[in-house]
Amino acid sequence: MFTLLLSAIVQTLGIPADTLRLVAVIIIVTFGLTLVIPKLQMKLEILLSRMVRSKGNGEHKGFFGGVLTGVSLGLIWTPCVGPIMASVITLAVSQQIDGGAVIIVAAYSLGTSIPMFALMAGGRKLLNRFPKLSIRTGKIQRIFGIIMIIAGLMIAIGADRQFQAKILQVFPNYGTGLTTFENTKFVRDALDERSQTSSSENQFVWGKSPDGAVLGNYGVAPELIAEGPWLNTEEPITMESLKGKVVLVDFWTYSCVNCVRTLPYLQDWYNKYSDKGLEIIGIHSPEFPFERNVNNVRKAMEELGVTWPVVLDNDFSQWNSYNNRFWPAHFFIDSKGVIRYFHFGEGSYEESEQVIRKLLEEAGYDPGSQVSGPITEEFGKRTPETYLGYARQHGFASDNTTQDQPSQFQFASSLESDSWTLEGEWTIRNDFIEVNGTGGLRLAFEGKDIYLVVEPRSESSDIHILIDGKEAVDTEDVKAGILVPTESRLYHLASFDGYEEHILELEIDGHIRLYTFTFG
Repeated sequence: MFTLLLSAIVQTLGIPADTLRLVAVIIIVTFGLTLVIPKLQMKLEILLSRMVRSKGNGEHKGFFGGVLTGVSLGLIWTPCVGPIMASVITLAVSQQIDGGAVIIVAAYSLGTSIPMFALMAGGRKLLNRFPKLSIRTGKIQRIFGIIMIIAGLMIAIGADRQFQAKILQVFPNYGTGLTTFENTKFVRDALDERSQTSSSENQFVWGKSPDGAVLGNYGVAPELIAEGPWLNTEEPITMESLKGKVVLVDFWTYSCVNCVRTLPYLQDWYNKYSDKGLEIIGIHSPEFPFERNVNNVRKAMEELGVTWPVVLDNDFSQWNSYNNRFWPAHFFIDSKGVIRYFHFGEGSYEESEQVIRKLLEEAGYDPGSQVSGPITEEFGKRTPETYLGYARQHGFASDNTTQDQPSQFQFASSLESDSWTLEGEWTIRNDFIEVNGTGGLRLAFEGKDIYLVVEPRSESSDIHILIDGKEAVDTEDVKAGILVPTESRLYHLASFDGYEEHILELEIDGHIRLYTFTFG
């Protein structure tokens, strides 16, 4: 229950996860010291006795000690739960907790406590069966105290994750069955149903995008509930005010290259049909923290040529109301407010334009003669989007698994396709990697274009870009092989004639955060 409450508090107050881990470390190490040092244990007992106003009452003392230890474990356990708990936590941060969520958490807590109770009962039986162990309870306590101190210090320096990695190397299947039940079809379907019911009065279950511009009826479109602010409009827009118009709802985020590649098509449709009954509403649901900043979004919209109304959806309320799962996602709504078509991801632009024209004709508008939009680019094999932070990390060719603290890295001697490596002192965080000084990065990739999401942390930072050992050719962002990032956004590093294999090398000087590579 504390884990659920903590998740909501953390999301609401924006408390850094590292701060919570530090608090947990202090509590765990403190309790370990009390088990090792008798005088410290006596002082803690007196303090806890005063808290319950019952000096010398071991039962209360143990209870409050257990509560504090449980709190410390909850601080660490919060981000490390399975699908069931994760689903309920999502509802918590969306302020959608109801009786059902409480019952689920209570049942989850009961199930978690059963093996702990079994360990406690088994320990007592062991002590009763072997009286010599009871005589040595002081020594046993000190041993467990030392273990708690070591565990706390490992968590403090990030060694707990390295230990887990070593365990998984020796026992690859360790833990694979711990959440097997939670990943069954029955449980997944129940969680999806609950998510849909809790997130919106309109229950959406999106399958594969429909083909051939064939219109359907997918339910009444949810109201526009994103917290905002709104951009490119003087006042907030409602679905009621859009009645009589055809609406395209576009879920996007400005550093997502897949979203950016759809914008020329949206701009083309907006130019051709906005005066003939079409309205486009952009829902900006951020993937990275810096994308929550309205000034960053406004500047990106100006640079990308986004001229239609956009609302910031930083708490994902609009995202959840549509039960959306993708960037980008397009929902086509008729003049009566009903969702008639949808498409996830890039492509199918001709079909999407046909849908717009059909809906305009249904509403009594004349869409005019059809004009071909931007030429669809050719597609070839390309490296998948590569996240650099450890939460979604892929292709990292390094034996160094240190996280959340500065560590020295050396380039791997060789790189397989779609893999990358580091050199110098870097800090690997949940969503990004960070260098403050000098550092290098190499990436083996395949594609026609390569992009990188960069967040500069100082004004004097720059990145020297090499492709196959040679200075990169100029792009709109790179000049004479140098990228000078001045804002947090997606940068175009290189472009090629076709889909080719290359080695990218970045030589960084300054304080910079790198988030993800994407490829065209």
